[in-house]
Amino acid sequence: NSAAREFPTHWQGRALRPLALSEVEERFARQFPGTLSRLTDGHQALVLRHVDKPTRMLHPATDCYQGLGYRIAAQRLEHDPQGQLWRCFEAHQDGQALRVCERITDAAGQGFTDTSAWYWAAVMGQSSGPWQAITVATPL
Repeated sequence: NSAAREFPTHWQGRALRPLALSEVEERFARQFPGTLSRLTDGHQALVLRHVDKPTRMLHPATDCYQGLGYRIAAQRLEHDPQGQLWRCFEAHQDGQALRVCERITDAAGQGFTDTSAWYWAAVMGQSSGPWQAITVATPL
């Protein structure tokens, strides 16, 4: 049952607390095949999505930020200290700058940095769920 899923209580050693979803996020979450949660460690904001089945509703964070009026720059792939690959970019709007990184992980621990590659791997049976998509936004 996706409603019973628990989200992490800590991120990179810091305690997390839930954030309320915006009205737009609430509408989106009602139709999303899984669960959606926003959390913060007091500095970074995390959007966690548990995905129950392949869906085109899981799209790149650049799409979301551009839709909100942000200018996207410096897109690149980066490894974190644990060696996991993330897709990262900078989002700029009204003097505010964020570093945004995202990745999708399947039930076997396989990671994806591209939502289209994830979608097709899932549809073709090369990746099995449930999946977790994580987007982390850090002020610059």
